[in-house]
Amino acid sequence: MKSLTQEKIKIFLSPPHMSGREKDYIDNAFVSNYVAPVGENIDLFEKSIQCFTGAKEVLATNTGTSAIHLALIAAGVGPGDVVLCQSFTFAASANPIRYQGAIPVFIDSEKETWNMCPEALEEAIEASLSGKLVVNEGSGKQILISPKLPKAIIPVHLYGMPAQMTEINRIAKKYGITVIEDSAEALGSKYKGIPCGTLGDYGIISFNGNKIITTSSGGALLSHDQKGMSLARNLASQAREDFPHYEHTKIGYNYRLSNISAGIGIAQMEVIEERIQKRREIFQLYQTFLGENPSITFLQEQEDFYSNRWLTTVLINPEKNKGICREKVGAHLGSLGIETRPLWKPMHLQPVFKGYPFFGPGYSNELFQQGICLPSGSAMSWDEVYQISEEIQSLTHE
Repeated sequence: MKSLTQEKIKIFLSPPHMSGREKDYIDNAFVSNYVAPVGENIDLFEKSIQCFTGAKEVLATNTGTSAIHLALIAAGVGPGDVVLCQSFTFAASANPIRYQGAIPVFIDSEKETWNMCPEALEEAIEASLSGKLVVNEGSGKQILISPKLPKAIIPVHLYGMPAQMTEINRIAKKYGITVIEDSAEALGSKYKGIPCGTLGDYGIISFNGNKIITTSSGGALLSHDQKGMSLARNLASQAREDFPHYEHTKIGYNYRLSNISAGIGIAQMEVIEERIQKRREIFQLYQTFLGENPSITFLQEQEDFYSNRWLTTVLINPEKNKGICREKVGAHLGSLGIETRPLWKPMHLQPVFKGYPFFGPGYSNELFQQGICLPSGSAMSWDEVYQISEEIQSLTHE
């Protein structure tokens, strides 16, 4: 077995993994001359997502971000409205809130799943209803938001781990708030046997190049709400009305997926179960190799939780080893050509969202400080997982 230190290689965090059938569907698009955002591949791709998730309605989009934006519009979110968003996530979860001129209120994580904390969520709702939300502007000026019911809640199934949806949905139903599940990283994950993306009023999936399956760039909006999805379909195609000429009564968007990209997606959906199984096996291997290390913590599945393990993530506590933190681990692996990444920096700590309200004890700060994502691509060999683990072990365990 050759050590990684003997021969520098390149191992990416989560590269695309083609099935081999993608070109067949792409060729069909070229032969039919449907290379625009319309064609048989799009219909087949949406149907495959529908069958896999059980969603009544599926709309393929050019990005997952577009899908979130459409969901917010379908939920009636507009300027000055309040939207409650998980703080520990990628910026794409929160940016569309500002597209709509709405006010993001960030919710901290809880320890069991690293996702939205239900207690902090309800605290934020009560604060909004009682007029206690404050936005701090850069000049030092404080703006008190008038009492209002938040329009939407955006929990995120981070790194494939489902959020506490029973509690989140209970709270949402209690107050009458729309739930938009950010399942960008969670295709194939399940909560109580129900596929992520179908647990709220709307769900979104990402097919970006680093996701568990990919269309290069793409996403999907899922829902059981036919009326809302009809609006989303119209808006995604520039809001053209049913006239022989181009008639527009609303501002629309160019958010549809291309027929070529959808062809890639069809072939990827054919192997989704295999990709999930491989990612879960990679997680188990890392845990086998590193699980006895006292400074390393893995995110475990709770009862009724099933994660696709899109990325294997760990916390590294420098107080329990030789002072080795996740920055040093990442730098060492990077010197060997191994890509890693810190866990997401919470949105309430991002300069672009500075001043917006945040609720919770700050557990997401700790996750960011200690967390690192390890290479988890479904084309990885067991030998690569072992060697990466050995490098981490040599640094963090005496």
